[in-house]
Amino acid sequence: MTKTRKNDFRPDDFVVYPAHGVGKILSIEEQEVAGFKLELFVIYFEKDKMTLRVPTNKAVESGLRPLATPEVVAHAMKTLRGKARIKKAMWSRRAQEYEQKINSGDLIAIAEVVRDLHRADDQREQSYSERQLYEAARERLTREIAAVAGRDEVSAAKEIDDVLFGRAA
Repeated sequence: MTKTRKNDFRPDDFVVYPAHGVGKILSIEEQEVAGFKLELFVIYFEKDKMTLRVPTNKAVESGLRPLATPEVVAHAMKTLRGKARIKKAMWSRRAQEYEQKINSGDLIAIAEVVRDLHRADDQREQSYSERQLYEAARERLTREIAAVAGRDEVSAAKEIDDVLFGRAA
């Protein structure tokens, strides 16, 4: 894997910020904070209608990364096709692990959460917290797959659903 550097990012690039998912770099600006000049990436997250400013010198260590490659997306889709792996730990512990995977920004880890929490119609109901984690992971996965492929989120979501519902058949 190639090492990402701050100067690998440019305005109009789509990037992934671990805690928020896919965003677009609007600009690189300088601001003075506490008497220091700071160079910042201005990143807009369409879905959340949120703008985030990340110091360019802290971008990589904050987890900011370029979109996944088509190969990583293919690996994520392969992960979705796999059999769900649910540990026998208490839900609170599993929920914490799922949350960490979602916020890691790692597309494969997010795909694992979607795979493990997906319920077919004939399976037991999901709890509210289970459904919340599933939806958060599915949304992150959908947004990044759509951005990588240059498609809309609806078609990316359909592709994910086709894989999830197809594996049970």
